[in-house]
Amino acid sequence: MNFILTSPSLDDLVRLLKAWRFWVLGALLGALLGAALYYVFPPAFQARATVNVDFNLEQAWPQDTDRQQFYYLERESRKLEELAWSDDVIDGLSSQFAISSQDLRRRVLQLSQPAEAGWHFYADDRDPKQAAALASAWAEAFAARAQADIDAGAINEFVKLEVTQSAGLPVERRIPLSGYLLAGSTGFLTLAVFALLFLKPKNT
Repeated sequence: MNFILTSPSLDDLVRLLKAWRFWVLGALLGALLGAALYYVFPPAFQARATVNVDFNLEQAWPQDTDRQQFYYLERESRKLEELAWSDDVIDGLSSQFAISSQDLRRRVLQLSQPAEAGWHFYADDRDPKQAAALASAWAEAFAARAQADIDAGAINEFVKLEVTQSAGLPVERRIPLSGYLLAGSTGFLTLAVFALLFLKPKNT
């Protein structure tokens, strides 16, 4: 127990550096374990649709007032982000794809870059076609609902939205194979370091 609680000495660190063959072998073994985990329990597919959001600052605020522009961007961005997760949009997707609204919000859908320019709508699913359909439907539903609010005056009239990518979406694994390889190598080597530093050698 005292050996475990004692800080590693310089000799312990030298012993680690000398075991370079073990580190190389350990890195390879960890990577193989990561690859095995990837193929046995593969991560879900992720698709991305894109809606371009243009706040048209020059028209909305023709005067050069940075503070007003900042609050304008923040306010309208928050309105649009709330629309993306609104009951109307999410419940519609829930009915269309037979997935609960709770699951859609918690583990299936992700929204990235809620500011000016491209908003990315991500959807995860074990089926790549389902993931693409979900992402596309979410982006289209968001754009339609936002445009309705713009027409009704709930969102500034100068805000313009365009679904720029909703067909032939890029679909790939949510976590790439390289991530599993790196995690496997790093995890194995980390455990090995602790084992070598904190387990007392038999010849002492």
